[in-house]
Parts: sequence; C-alpha cells; structure tokens
Amino acid sequence: MSALLELRGIRAAHERINVLHGVDLAVAAGQVVALLGPNGAGKTTVLRVAAGVHPAASGRLLVGGRDVTGADPRRLARAGVCLIPEGRGVFPNLTVRDNLLMMTFTGRSRAEIEEIAFTRFPILAKRASQQAGTLSGGEQQMLALARGLATDPAVLLLDELSMGLAPLVVGRLYEQVAEIARQGVAVLVVEQFAAAVLGIADHAAVLVRGRVQRQGHPDSGLRAELSALYMGSPL
Repeated sequence: MSALLELRGIRAAHERINVLHGVDLAVAAGQVVALLGPNGAGKTTVLRVAAGVHPAASGRLLVGGRDVTGADPRRLARAGVCLIPEGRGVFPNLTVRDNLLMMTFTGRSRAEIEEIAFTRFPILAKRASQQAGTLSGGEQQMLALARGLATDPAVLLLDELSMGLAPLVVGRLYEQVAEIARQGVAVLVVEQFAAAVLGIADHAAVLVRGRVQRQGHPDSGLRAELSALYMGSPL
C-alpha cells in the first residue's frame, strides 16, 4: 500500500532546541494512523511539519509521492492536506452557518458545504443559527471537522480530538473519523490517550522524546507495551 503522506527522517526544533529526531511515518489512503505519546513528546510538531506550519530542520516530506519539503501551508492545503488543530479552530462569535460559509474559498458553494456538514453531522443543521461558541465541546469538534471536510482533503491531520470531551462523545467522533478514512482519506491522528483512538486505528506509532519508539498494528502487542513506553496515559 503506497503512502499518501510520508515523513522521512524528519528533524525539527523549537528555538534551537531539537524536538524531533529523525521521525519516519507513513499514512496510506483510507488508513487511520494514531500517533501516541506523552505530553512534550513532539506529536503536535509532527502534525505542524506535515501541514507546512512548522519547518523541518532536515528530512523529507512527501504528499502523494511528491517531495513537498519546505512547501508553505497554502501549497500543502492546495495539495489536499488539512490540519484541524487542538482547540477545535472554530470562530466562536460566528454562527454555525457563517463558520461554514467561510469555507466557500475552497470553490465549493455554500449549499454544497452545508450539505456535506449537515449530512454527516445532523445536529449542526439544528444549530445552524447558533453561535459556535455556545455549542457543546463535541458539537464544536463536529463543526471543526465539517469545516475541514469542506476542503475535500486527501490528508486529514487531527490534533487531540478527544481534548475535554466525554468518552461517549469521543467515541462517536472517532466513528466519524473512521468513516472519513473509508472514503479514501489518509488520516493521521495525534492522541495522548491511547484508548480514545486505538479502536479505529489501522496503525499506531508511539513517539517518546521526539523519536518513534514503536509502531505497528494496534493488535500486534503494541497495546500491551504502551504503559512501558510512556507513563501517564490510561489504556
């Protein structure tokens, strides 16, 4: 299975402090890859490098087999890379409908975008005139996902989807993520809490202090090793 997104030997730094030390990671179309690890491991930096938001000090970034190392976020977005950052990334003072309206820059009509959003997340149709900041945490995350899907991504990068949400809500959101992947999207999910995502992941990698310490299928013994690889994440 060929990779749609690939990081090869990626090194990156924050203010001259090295945080990634040669990360190798690949995500194929239709695949969900979970990137796990404790706080400070460098997980978010991996996503930011993949989206072109943070520069790689060395290594290569490939999308669809093309070397896009050093490309800016706009170019990567045009190539189909969509990052949904931690914190949900919605405009709280705008209504649900206006949050979706802002995505018409993608070339899709308002009607098309709303159809995508409201078909996948019917609750958003009921909240269409409500300010995004007054939605529940789960509904805000649904809106963030709907905005991302409006870009028709080939690669979807998700950062801490479960942050601050009840387990039942998280489970429902990840069911939607699995469905998105089944439509051919390559999905890379950063999670601190392994149990939240391993049920839908096809592949998992554990990042510890900027290095991938272990990766493989979630059922290949990786679950049993997680607590030994890093402490503080419930399984």
